[in-house]
Amino acid sequence: MMYLLDSNVFIGAHQFHYSFDFHPGFWDWLIQTNLEGKVFSIEKVYEEISQQEDQLYEWAQNRKGEFFLENPPDIDGHLKHVTDCVNRGNYKPTAIEEFLKSADYYLIGYALFSDFRIVTHEVPRSRKGRIKIPSVCQVLGVECITPFDMLRQENARFVLDPLQ
Repeated sequence: MMYLLDSNVFIGAHQFHYSFDFHPGFWDWLIQTNLEGKVFSIEKVYEEISQQEDQLYEWAQNRKGEFFLENPPDIDGHLKHVTDCVNRGNYKPTAIEEFLKSADYYLIGYALFSDFRIVTHEVPRSRKGRIKIPSVCQVLGVECITPFDMLRQENARFVLDPLQ
């Protein structure tokens, strides 16, 4: 399986679940699984998480070339599918406009293009004021899971070394 991570995975991990200071194993695991060709994100997500110069920004900056993928030149047809989906979704025009400018739009397009699973903390929502990744993925047939599902599926283990 190959995974594309939403910005909220990085931000949530950094701020809450897997802070760099007490859970470096999570970040090491991301690097390792990226090197194995399983876990990635996209440049637009990099741009979102780089808005604040902090430890997450430094981590991402050091991995910009290999972890955060550029959009391939032939992705436009897949992005059009995403655009058509949200235009048919009975969302408010402002929600559509905001979504089409977001990293979420490109993340879903890239997943369609490359057959990745999307990993996000977002949950589907029927509210028409904000477009959520899982809602669009469901319509387009893109698998969308939580970070915890990804960790379980990949058998990630963050175990302390036994005392000597």
